[in-house]
Amino acid sequence: MIRLTAIAGLLTMLSACGVAYQSPDVNPLRGGDTKVRVVGLTPQTVLAANQDAYRPKTLPGVFFQTAGSGSGLRGAGAGPEAVFDPERKPVALETRLPPKTQPAAYRIGTGDVLLLATPRGGNTVEQLSGLLAAQNARQGYTVQDDGAIAIPNVGRVNVGGMTMDEAEAELFQRLVENQIDPTFSLEVAEFNSKKVSIGGSVGNPGVAPITLTPLYLDEALASAGGVQVADQDYASVRIYRDGTLYQVPLRELYSRRGLSRILLQDGDSVFVDSEYELDQAQAYFEQQIRIQDFRQRARVQALNELNAEVAIRRGNLNEARENYLTRLELDSVERDYVYLTGEVSKQARYPLPFGKTASLADALYSNGGVPTETGNVREIYVLRGSSDPREFGAVTAWQLDGRDATNFMLATRFELRPNDVIFVAEQPVTRWGRVIRQITPSLLTTAARVAQ
Repeated sequence: MIRLTAIAGLLTMLSACGVAYQSPDVNPLRGGDTKVRVVGLTPQTVLAANQDAYRPKTLPGVFFQTAGSGSGLRGAGAGPEAVFDPERKPVALETRLPPKTQPAAYRIGTGDVLLLATPRGGNTVEQLSGLLAAQNARQGYTVQDDGAIAIPNVGRVNVGGMTMDEAEAELFQRLVENQIDPTFSLEVAEFNSKKVSIGGSVGNPGVAPITLTPLYLDEALASAGGVQVADQDYASVRIYRDGTLYQVPLRELYSRRGLSRILLQDGDSVFVDSEYELDQAQAYFEQQIRIQDFRQRARVQALNELNAEVAIRRGNLNEARENYLTRLELDSVERDYVYLTGEVSKQARYPLPFGKTASLADALYSNGGVPTETGNVREIYVLRGSSDPREFGAVTAWQLDGRDATNFMLATRFELRPNDVIFVAEQPVTRWGRVIRQITPSLLTTAARVAQ
């Protein structure tokens, strides 16, 4: 029994003097070539630590590029003009009215220009950088061929074919998804997608857009400068719609009020003709249709070329990104790292993110955090070497005392720098338990020999 007591006492002395077990710690009094300065983390010292200059590495520019919209569409040029030949006048002109239609909500289309107005001042304008500022700088967004508008910081929003209410709901959802103040108002600045052509004997032949307000025949004629014919008896207003020609004699148009309120539709062609021959007008409109078909085919071809060009660009961008990600996996890309050691869930090398700084909390809790059973939350250190070559061996140990849980807020604000070492000391009881585990086999062997 005396021998066993002596052996136990000897082992206790060995463990106390550090022969049986050695564990790392931060001790500025140990001496040596390394000069260690321990600084407790407080709001003031966190600000001081964050002043160390650091510019995070960024992703290559290929990750910020888009395939774009191509080099633009080719024009088809102007088509031939229609020709009319005079014919003898008939006894009376026939009336052919288009089917009655009801006004419907305006639907946004390709070429329309939308204005997005947002409140002035505050952080809203800064967050909505590039959008419209109410009552001041006004920037329009043109609806492109795929029905989308491209808004900075939001991306492409598809509004083609939507009513104004539907478009506002879609924009509201996209702004909320991008964490941007969704206070805005939407209006159409230019109506370019739906048109009615007006020609013939009018003051100013041209194209009348269809807006939020339904466009009626009398309003369309008035916008073109009004009807200007010398003989109303043989003049008529002809409407070409969906391959069918309709005719309203000019005298009936003026004498019957209901005829002037014919609702026009997108693609209608209105022609005020002082001639009388319906077949002649039919030939004119058919010629106009052929011209439009020619232009449309040219536009379709240009769109196909554009899509091919965008697809090639997108493929090149995707290939470049995949190559970079492969290099990243193979560790052939230069990165900034910090290192976790001591009583952490997993000793590891933590890569600092691209384009932003990382905090002490990011590194700790991305790797499982601090196991409170073995780690001494009072001694959580960030070891940072001096950037001054004259103090090559100097180290600042920024100490976080986690006994007060509120101090972990400081860990979310402490910015890491390349080559920082995060060290968590062990609990005193953990050190003693490890000593016991190391000496227990020897103790049992010695006791067995003594017993013999």
